[in-house]
Amino acid sequence: MIAIGCDHGGFELKQELITMLKDKQIEFIDFGCHSKESVDYPVYAKRVCESILSNESDKGILICGTGIGISIAANKIKGIRAALCSDCYTAGVTREHNDTNVLCLGGRVVGVEVAKKIVETFLSTEFSNEERHIKRIQQIEQ
Repeated sequence: MIAIGCDHGGFELKQELITMLKDKQIEFIDFGCHSKESVDYPVYAKRVCESILSNESDKGILICGTGIGISIAANKIKGIRAALCSDCYTAGVTREHNDTNVLCLGGRVVGVEVAKKIVETFLSTEFSNEERHIKRIQQIEQ
């Protein structure tokens, strides 16, 4: 299950990604926002992250205008490892090396087709489970 959320700056991209998730028959929960009306991104970051921490969702996708604010908000929540990605390489490596559980995107930065490929890479890449990466994640959590 994928949790997805955004602020007004990410609304249009979120709608495109929801269509992609439906087309690929990937289950998701939409935590909002539901329009282009101005909202506060920390609210939506918290909703998505709480869904992951409660095991309702496996991973999350968060979108704001640049992806920066929403990634900062998500990373303040203990147990969340969120990564702002604008290309497929970083989306794959952050899953392999950091076992990230939230992908952040900039709705005003990344084009729709690139964003779809980033999401596909993020969702299909497994954590490498190498000892060196596990050790580093444990250090981050401390």
